[in-house]
Amino acid sequence: MATVEWRVRADEFGNCNCSYGCPCQFNALPTYGSCEVAVGYNIHEGHFGDVRLDGLTAALCAHWPGAIHEGNGTSQLVIDVRADARQREALVKILSGEETEEMATIWWVMGAMSPNKLAPLFLPIDFEVDVEARHARLNIPGFVEATGEPIRNPVTGAEHRVRIDMPHGFEFRIAEIGSGTTRASGAIKLDLTNTYGQFAHIHLSNKGVVD
Repeated sequence: MATVEWRVRADEFGNCNCSYGCPCQFNALPTYGSCEVAVGYNIHEGHFGDVRLDGLTAALCAHWPGAIHEGNGTSQLVIDVRADARQREALVKILSGEETEEMATIWWVMGAMSPNKLAPLFLPIDFEVDVEARHARLNIPGFVEATGEPIRNPVTGAEHRVRIDMPHGFEFRIAEIGSGTTRASGAIKLDLTNTYGQFAHIHLSNKGVVD
């Protein structure tokens, strides 16, 4: 049972190794059998008990040898270096799925399916994301560089807009889908080019998605 109430409203950009229209969003297996992902979060407002989290950023990289639900994943969090000690502790707990009802959030799922949690890092995070425009840039020196952009029509080059609507999901209600490219050079290595990119406004609590 969760003992601390928390809530986070943020914009996210995630890039995984699946093809556009990640099968995992449809209860299917990953495109290439395994799952690799980098995600950035800009927190507009949030709290963990009486600890305010407004204006902070965070990121993570993770790898699973199979589908996420098969477990045995390895993950590592990066918390905004500007966060004080209590904010750091709060964000590590939230993003690890602690103080959260079972299966309530994507962070609980990833945490439960990642027994190999590497020590969190506290670093400067340069992260910009425009959800509706499907543009993002994530830069954490020595850890990860990622960009997101719209999918392009292969004939005309025009931007192609598509969204995933998930009324009963544990991460978002609507996500804009684009193209992502990531190079991760930390303990978890990623080398992704023009793969599934996800842009979303998220609002999560210890009980799940907040409508």
